[in-house]
Amino acid sequence: MPINEKIRADEVMLIDDSGEKLGIVMIEEALDKAKAKNIDLVQVSPYGANPTVCKLLDYGKFQFEKKKNQGGAKKQRKQSLKEIKFRPSTDVGDYNIKLKKIKNFIIDGDKTKISVRFRGREILNSNLGLELLNRIKDDLSDVAQVDQEPSLEGRQLLMVLSKVKKK
Repeated sequence: MPINEKIRADEVMLIDDSGEKLGIVMIEEALDKAKAKNIDLVQVSPYGANPTVCKLLDYGKFQFEKKKNQGGAKKQRKQSLKEIKFRPSTDVGDYNIKLKKIKNFIIDGDKTKISVRFRGREILNSNLGLELLNRIKDDLSDVAQVDQEPSLEGRQLLMVLSKVKKK
């Protein structure tokens, strides 16, 4: 098409669903072709472009494919943060049950926050909570690594564990 030839406002450059250029056609003709194929007529050129470029495509399918391709980039599962709460006076049976739960969380790939809550005057013996966290760290040393060392925040002692990274 020569550059100096003007295109009327009701004419569009049409591309069919297979990507083949059909040329410049009247907008009504383009809409008729879309209806005949039972698909949508979508403007792909920016507003005010001369000529306006339109494409015949199934817009719902196009949106689905676009969303699917964006989601495909995020193949890795997001880590969630699980929390297990202890008391400084947790007995051996309860300790073992909670230790198994922590181990399962870590093997599944979740980060695990372990907290030891103190009530009343228990805070004076915060060393008991620290010993408990160190015991957990030692018991899980084969599957877990410490992301956040034990720290006292208010009336609770916190530590975060995650799966050991392979070298």
